[in-house]
Amino acid sequence: MVTDLPTTLQETVPAPGPLALHLALQTQTWLSSLAALSGLKGGSIPWKPHLEKAGKNLQKNLEQVDLGDFFAAVDNEARARLNAFGQGVNHYKKSPRQARPAEPPVFWQDGTTRVLDYGTGAEDARPILVVPSLINRAYILDLTEHNSLMRHLARDGFRPFLVDWGAPGPIERKFDLTAYICWRLEPVADEIFDATGQAPALLGYCMGGLLALALAARRPDRAAALALLATPWDFHAGQETTIRLLQAMSPGLKAMIDHWGELPVDVLLAMFSSLDPYSTTNKFRRFADIKTGSEQAEKFIALEDWINDGVPLAGPTARECLFDWYAENAPARKSWRVDGQPVRPENIRVPSLVVVPEKDHIVLPQSAHALADTLPGATVRLISAGHIGMVTGGRAQSTLYEPLSLWLNQSLTKIK
Repeated sequence: MVTDLPTTLQETVPAPGPLALHLALQTQTWLSSLAALSGLKGGSIPWKPHLEKAGKNLQKNLEQVDLGDFFAAVDNEARARLNAFGQGVNHYKKSPRQARPAEPPVFWQDGTTRVLDYGTGAEDARPILVVPSLINRAYILDLTEHNSLMRHLARDGFRPFLVDWGAPGPIERKFDLTAYICWRLEPVADEIFDATGQAPALLGYCMGGLLALALAARRPDRAAALALLATPWDFHAGQETTIRLLQAMSPGLKAMIDHWGELPVDVLLAMFSSLDPYSTTNKFRRFADIKTGSEQAEKFIALEDWINDGVPLAGPTARECLFDWYAENAPARKSWRVDGQPVRPENIRVPSLVVVPEKDHIVLPQSAHALADTLPGATVRLISAGHIGMVTGGRAQSTLYEPLSLWLNQSLTKIK
């Protein structure tokens, strides 16, 4: 039974977090569907306008069905789905792990922030400063030897530097966005310039794109080009329901941040899960049938291990992200400030690229398009992928890695 699931899991490997939330969601949704059966057959359930036609067709079909048999069938299906999820999670927990790629040398470090140098040694290689999100581990961009944006850029002749934020330490727990940009990214950009004699191109992913954008706006002398992957700007675009929910939750979230001094990992995972509540349950049900040790299994495990290897968000930064960016839509309203200065994309003059994954449910395409509309002369590239699949999917090499390298080569050649 699924109720036995937690005691059968191996504690040394993270489960899809927060596991209790996923179990509760499935139990409430699938098993409680039985309670609606009599009302459905009797026609007493109100339907939303876009579901009314389908609901009436379902009700008509149920008139020909024995209620007891249908009840048993629904109950069996619900329990089968719950069991399949449990089997998938246990399969994931017990599966062998492949060794992570060897970590490159540390180029720079301050506190828990490190910068890794993926360069292969060419003295004239153009430097790329890659800025990932603060919320997730940086190695999503270096997931495996053959699924690595960083190693691809190095093979293409660039000298990529990856910012590895790590988990906030005693110093970083007090950081707001200004601190991350002014006390981490700006010194790193200076160090890269001193080491290479060249201003780096800036490459930002997700919220890291906003940090890279702010760096480019503040320090145009340290930005040779700007590439932004799945980077939000208009946080209210297409997010009306999510924003209303966030505003309702704001008092509780603020109290939690004040109490813990950070936004905990499980809360972050729960918030992201709420954007697509059944994606985790569905993918683990599918994983239950994947052969152990297969290439498909190894890719799944590597990605899920990264997803569940999250880090908390420093309290002041969490407040800015949740309440200034999301609730108040500060970037799009031109009220986001770094060190007291407004961040103005329209003033950035370096070549810029905005990559928009069209199936992204974390950064909606219209949010990223709003940024492209603000950057002067930005090149826009659309990719038929999701937020994570864009950089790790089976087609990432052809849809992102290679076009990105080409754009960087063309853009940086023009400004030599």
